[in-house]
Amino acid sequence: MNTTDPKLIALQFNEYINKQDIKGLSSLMTEDHTFIDRKGEVDKGKGSMTKGWIEFFKSFPKYRNTFTRVGSQDDLVILIGYAYWSEENKYDPAIWTARIENDLVAEWRIYEDTEENRKMLGVT
Repeated sequence: MNTTDPKLIALQFNEYINKQDIKGLSSLMTEDHTFIDRKGEVDKGKGSMTKGWIEFFKSFPKYRNTFTRVGSQDDLVILIGYAYWSEENKYDPAIWTARIENDLVAEWRIYEDTEENRKMLGVT
């Protein structure tokens, strides 16, 4: 049961990503937190993902997400926007979803921003 608006939790989680705040990210993950990348590859577990974020930030120190649209369907938050990786790759359109359980992020998933994915997620 969520006591906080799931959108606010997803936005806070992303704020921690943008600040590369490992403690903040970890504090918002469920113990069985799942991360799914655009290729559908899965990393499961809070400990594993905490290490994963540390490595990710080492590889991509300027990474940031910007959302242009945020919506939710019950405990699923859908975020549309773009990732900034570097000066060479400033605009990488994507769709993120966050499944929120008990005011924590149980799943953080990234999709290619395609018409097919928008239709599947019920966004236009």
